Amino acid sequence: MPGVHDAAARGFARSADAYDRARPDYPDAAAAWLAERLGLRAGRTVVDLAAGTGKLTRPLAATGAEVVAVEPVAEMRARIGPAAARALDGTAEAIPLPDGSADAVTVGQAFHWFDGPAALAEIHRVLRPGGALALVWNRRPLEHPVHAAIARIIEPHRGDAPAHRSGAWHDAFEATALFGPLEERTFDHARPHDADALADRVGSTSFVAALDDGPQADVIAAVRALAADGPVELPYVCEVFVCDRCP
Repeated sequence: MPGVHDAAARGFARSADAYDRARPDYPDAAAAWLAERLGLRAGRTVVDLAAGTGKLTRPLAATGAEVVAVEPVAEMRARIGPAAARALDGTAEAIPLPDGSADAVTVGQAFHWFDGPAALAEIHRVLRPGGALALVWNRRPLEHPVHAAIARIIEPHRGDAPAHRSGAWHDAFEATALFGPLEERTFDHARPHDADALADRVGSTSFVAALDDGPQADVIAAVRALAADGPVELPYVCEVFVCDRCP
C-alpha cells in the first residue's frame, strides 16, 4: 500500500474488528473542548485523517459539522459507516480533496505514522485561511503496572514501527512555518478490560496484528493472563494538540 508503513497496512487490515471493539473512545470532555476550539458546527467542514474505524469521526459528526474521513486501509474504512462521514481512500501525504476545502483537520492516534513535513504541507493546502489542525492520542501511562506489563510483552516485537511516545513527530512542527505553535490539553479517563478486551486491545496494535500466528498467539496468551483474576481498570491520558494554519 503506497505511502503506508507495512506494519500499519498489514496489521490494521487484520485487526479492524478488534480495533473497533477494544480501542478506547475519546472522553466527552476532550471531544467538547476540541469542537469548541475548532468551531465545529453545522455549515463547517472537518477532515479526519487516518480515520481508522471512526473512533474520532463519530464524535466529530455529532457536532453537526460535515465530516470527510480519509483512511487508506479498506478494512478500517469500511467500519466508519455513511452516517458518520463521507469516507475516502487516501493518506495524509496525498489527501484526495481540493485546495481550501476544510475548516479543520483532525488526526487521531496517527500523526506519528506520517511523513511529517509532507503531511503538514498537504494539510495546509486543504485548510481554508483561519483553519486549524488537531492531533489526538489516547496515551497509555506506563507507570501503571498493567500498562507496564503489556509494554514488556509487546515491545520486543515493535521492529521499526513508529511510536507516539518517542516524540519524533514534534520535529515537523518545530521546522514548519505553515502552522503556529501547538496548544495542548490533557484529559484523564479509564476503561475496564477483561481478558477478552485486553486480548483485543493488544491484538489491535499494528505490529502485534502483523505478527505470524505463532508469535502472535504467545503475545495474546501472555496479555490475557494479566486479567486472569478478573477485569483490570486501565487509565488513559487523552492528549489534544491544536495549531492554527498560517497564511
